[in-house]
Amino acid sequence: MTALTRAQVESYHHNGYLFPFPALSEEERLACLAGLERYERWLGKPVPQADLRWRTQPHALLPWYADLVRHPRILDVVEQLIGPDILVWTGTFFIKEPSSPTFAAWHQDSTYFGLEPYDQVTAWVALTDASAEAGCMEVLSAHGAPRQMYHAPLRLENSINRAGQTITEPLDEAGATAMQLKAGSFSLHHTLCVHRSAPNRAAHRRVGLGINYIPAHVRPTAPFRMSAFLARGTDKYGHFDLYDAPTVEFDATALATHEKIYSRYAENYREQVKRHERQFATERV
Repeated sequence: MTALTRAQVESYHHNGYLFPFPALSEEERLACLAGLERYERWLGKPVPQADLRWRTQPHALLPWYADLVRHPRILDVVEQLIGPDILVWTGTFFIKEPSSPTFAAWHQDSTYFGLEPYDQVTAWVALTDASAEAGCMEVLSAHGAPRQMYHAPLRLENSINRAGQTITEPLDEAGATAMQLKAGSFSLHHTLCVHRSAPNRAAHRRVGLGINYIPAHVRPTAPFRMSAFLARGTDKYGHFDLYDAPTVEFDATALATHEKIYSRYAENYREQVKRHERQFATERV
């Protein structure tokens, strides 16, 4: 197991992020890129141009992505932050084409996930270099006092996020950190970490894979059952319906599983947008 130092753990809890960590060998990285190439051939178009459902929950559909979310170099670090019983809440492709205007406004992952308590951590895995020029993630420190901030789904043009969500409260952007990553490495950020990313001004494709991990005690707030994938340990809480990893790319079983999981996730997302608005409307009264 890759051991984090006490200083690293304290830094994560104070700031809300930690990077970089090595994850993939060159052989593993190229295998993932080959898997992405097969996926896009099957889709008939690049992932960013496909329907949103094909960008989300790929570990339920693609065996190589399911292997990635269970990669020991990633899980060994995640375990030291959230414990040994680890579920995958979501997986997402974050791809910016060369010289692309695609960006992410300042936001927090927690806003529309509908999970309690706020113990989720995201591993952001770079399959290609994620430099500042290529539009890497930028983060703001929580300074030891993270809190949920008010967002609005503004449907921002060229947003890489589902609803173009952005924080509408004033932010002090001084001291923002660019989490630049070499291909094959990954970063970690807490669900309440404020972050964004700029457009890709580089000549290469920026390919990132976001994996949202939660400890098994975390529960969904939606009024219906949600699904999650057991990556390590055991689930003694039963807050989620668990599903098996796919074994064959694009087969009928995997496609049906993915559609069920995605549809319920999208339904939950819409519910959380309304819940967030109600929560902050009440707090203003």
